[in-house]
Amino acid sequence: MLDLTTDFGRKVQDFLGREYVIWLTTVGADQTPQPRPVWFIWQEGSFLIYSQRHAHKVRHLAARPNVSLHFNADATADKDVIVFTGPASMDPSEPPPHLVPAYLEKYRSGIDGLEMTLEEFGREYPVAIRVRPHSMRGW
Repeated sequence: MLDLTTDFGRKVQDFLGREYVIWLTTVGADQTPQPRPVWFIWQEGSFLIYSQRHAHKVRHLAARPNVSLHFNADATADKDVIVFTGPASMDPSEPPPHLVPAYLEKYRSGIDGLEMTLEEFGREYPVAIRVRPHSMRGW
């Protein structure tokens, strides 16, 4: 479990609560890191991310589950650097995204911007990915 009680941990909590995207980095078949911005919610000490069924990240995670995640830093990377590492797995026990109240509260306007109904979004992004970070670092 990550220690979010330190000064840095409280800063991390603030970012977890306010940031709209986080960068998820998986590793491709050729061992090249593959970063991509994703929507997420922080829930019970882990990240919940939804994906399209045939997205590259899903294949990457099935073969190589260790990932990193990070937020955008400030313009000069002098502060607000936060990096997590840990395993990711598909979580078939999760309901579709449009039935997760915290996810819907955070991304309702983004889903509307995609010109999809909530149910269409749930069908398009049915794969729940759970990332349970083992470590975090930054400044």
